[in-house]
Amino acid sequence: MNRTARLYALVEELRAVAPRPLTVAALAARFEISTRTVQRDLQTLMETGVPVRTTPGRGGGWSIAAEMTLPPIHLTPEEASALTAALAAIGATTPYAGAARTAAQKIAASMTGPASTVARELAARIVTRPSRTDSAIRTAVEQALTHNTALRLSYTDAAGRESDRVVEPAGLLTAEGRWYLIAWCRTRRAGRGFRLDRITAATPTDEAARPHNLSDLLLGSTAADAVRPTALASLTGSAR
Repeated sequence: MNRTARLYALVEELRAVAPRPLTVAALAARFEISTRTVQRDLQTLMETGVPVRTTPGRGGGWSIAAEMTLPPIHLTPEEASALTAALAAIGATTPYAGAARTAAQKIAASMTGPASTVARELAARIVTRPSRTDSAIRTAVEQALTHNTALRLSYTDAAGRESDRVVEPAGLLTAEGRWYLIAWCRTRRAGRGFRLDRITAATPTDEAARPHNLSDLLLGSTAADAVRPTALASLTGSAR
């Protein structure tokens, strides 16, 4: 059994008895490997975001939160290729890029068979140019959206003009490979779109943001015809 398969098998072994813990010795005997190898594998799972934990003392051991893990994912080779390409397009300015990376690691660990092989082979053939964008800006935008708080930002527009303002985030727009924060601008007293890679500084505030309808803020703009991505229909219940 190679290491990737063993990591997946370790997760499933812990899932099968969750929330009861298993000792390192029991896991080592189950997979016929050394306790040192088990410890190393479990540490790797923790570092990649798998919700495994250790409980010290008598009756303790390693356990996993079963409700927080994924069962085996049976993707077709074409679906695996699509997922790989989509993940490769995630850059430093892509919202929730950090969480996307850990999610991808979990999905990769749960894939088996031809889909896993295809995904790994394609991943080895994709390259990207590094971005100089500050990830702290992306994180600030994520926090403001998640907690519905106003966001203080510095922005440079297409003409090179710089401005500072406080905005109330309403949502995100993606178009032609770019990401935009759509928000109510308190300074302009109107809806505005801010390209994420043109935001030079962003700081969440403690002020609650008022609710704003994303479609209403886009009215009259070049993105007035924007629709919800069809790929998200299963999450939103609608393709619109």
